[in-house]
Amino acid sequence: MSEIRQTGKTVEDAIASALEKLNTLREQVDVQVITEGKKGFLGFGAVPAEVLVKRLPEEPIQSTSSFSYPNEKAVEKIAKEPVSVQVSESETLIEQTVKQDTAEQAESADLSEPILTDDEIIAETSAYICQIAKDMGVEDLQISSEKQGKTLHFQLESEKAAYLIGKRGSTLNALQQLAQLVANKGTGTYKVVRVDVGDYRVRREEALEQLAERMADKAIRSGQKVQLEPMPSNERKVLHHALADRLDIETYSEGKDPRRYLVIEPIV
Repeated sequence: MSEIRQTGKTVEDAIASALEKLNTLREQVDVQVITEGKKGFLGFGAVPAEVLVKRLPEEPIQSTSSFSYPNEKAVEKIAKEPVSVQVSESETLIEQTVKQDTAEQAESADLSEPILTDDEIIAETSAYICQIAKDMGVEDLQISSEKQGKTLHFQLESEKAAYLIGKRGSTLNALQQLAQLVANKGTGTYKVVRVDVGDYRVRREEALEQLAERMADKAIRSGQKVQLEPMPSNERKVLHHALADRLDIETYSEGKDPRRYLVIEPIV
């Protein structure tokens, strides 16, 4: 089912019901409000809100879990993402550069070579992200960084945030993978890199948690297991975690990447 007409007390209620029936997220559909509805007076003259919700055309799903750098096939997958077409050439160039540097370091490892400080690592990684953004046509990028233990957080701000995020965060996840490699080049200890644009990851996680609860309730009401759409491993983990404390359902993953998906099954 690719579209549905749905009614509700309010427009938001109608949209929520339609999303549940389509088993999808708000960002993956187009909503047309047919009528906003009326509350009426003392129960008389009330008119429900009605919306037409259409599922957006599916595009090839990119899986960050299969991204391995340096790897030419992985970069080709990133290049298929519409919003990242402009950055694919720079990623290929950086991949070749880093691959060459890595090989040279392996052949002539010198323990006396000075190890970069955290400030130097942050500066190099920030410069790399800025260059990628410029290649994508993002000229107003602002980066703030924070170090928490072994984790380096990079917060990006831009009027063209959508270019950096990509469909379902695929471009952002790929950029994070590449930044991780740059941050760990010439370091003595492994660094974990987290890259976010605005509060996208927080909003995405909240949307996934809400979806998890709705689909779990649906599984209980119907008495049948519910299969969600394919998602990368990090998003499936959010769903697993969101439902971990529920005793009336169980969750598990099926399929193979990049079509691996979460299943919610009621416990009878």
